[in-house]
Amino acid sequence: MGEFELIRQFFQPLADRAVTDQLILGPGDDCAIQRVPPGRDLVFSVDTLVEGVHFPEHYHPEYLGWRALAVATSDLAAMGAMPVCYTLALTLPEADQNWLAGFARGLARASEAFGIALAGGDTTRGPLTVTLQVHGTVATGTGLRRNGAQSGDLVCVSGTLGDAGAALDFLAAPEPSAVQQQVLSRYHFPEPRLFLGQQLVGRASAAIDISDGLLADLQHILQASGVGARINAQDLPVSAALRQVRGEQALELALTAGDDYQLCITIGQEQWSQLPDPVKQELTVIGRIEPQPGLRLEGAPRIAAKAGFDHFGSDV
Repeated sequence: MGEFELIRQFFQPLADRAVTDQLILGPGDDCAIQRVPPGRDLVFSVDTLVEGVHFPEHYHPEYLGWRALAVATSDLAAMGAMPVCYTLALTLPEADQNWLAGFARGLARASEAFGIALAGGDTTRGPLTVTLQVHGTVATGTGLRRNGAQSGDLVCVSGTLGDAGAALDFLAAPEPSAVQQQVLSRYHFPEPRLFLGQQLVGRASAAIDISDGLLADLQHILQASGVGARINAQDLPVSAALRQVRGEQALELALTAGDDYQLCITIGQEQWSQLPDPVKQELTVIGRIEPQPGLRLEGAPRIAAKAGFDHFGSDV
């Protein structure tokens, strides 16, 4: 199968549904055209997933289609953005039609779930690599950033943490148990917290998505904001499934494991008190911002406060 037939058969059907009032020209020309409405800022981010690094070899293609788009779209959630469109650069060792059909199904399901349209892309031959650039918009000047945390702000996280990290041990399990399947679903099908991020615009002082582990990602906020934080590890939200499969290790995974794609935010006490109850219920307060730089961890003394995933080293 040639490149253009590959695109026509597997990815053009996704693009045919893409044209909206903001994406006014999708695949088929040299460039797509996106219109940014008045009063909106364009936000965009790019993510690359490499086989054997970001997902296991021989990974289910439908899972990969969903996961790849979710990982990229999570960055839009951290900015409080409304998703619009994405481009896909897909490097393949061969044009396996069964693999491509599964990947396209996963990508289509994720596109519909996240409300984001395929705008174009490229295919090449080589080691399996998926690169997506996502575009979204926010009201002018309102995008959530990492550098706004202030002393006295609460530190909060969404959802539960650590499940996807626990799933790594079960990816090759031929018949995972019901509880193992619960943590596996968090790895295979992460859900970017788009609606929550949008609800936090104008309320949160800083935000980041948790991709490399809570401790590592929170430190990005602290460094950008020039502040420190004190975290009580015992307050972290941990699922019953994680406690069941990992026992005493559950807390360590919640602090250091990546791939959760939940949000970590800071928010002033007054803004917190004014949050609508449905938004509050999505968040757990785990600590507070302090003026002295550094991350001080209570309730888990054996865990290094800078632990986290780094592509070029063991620590962040």
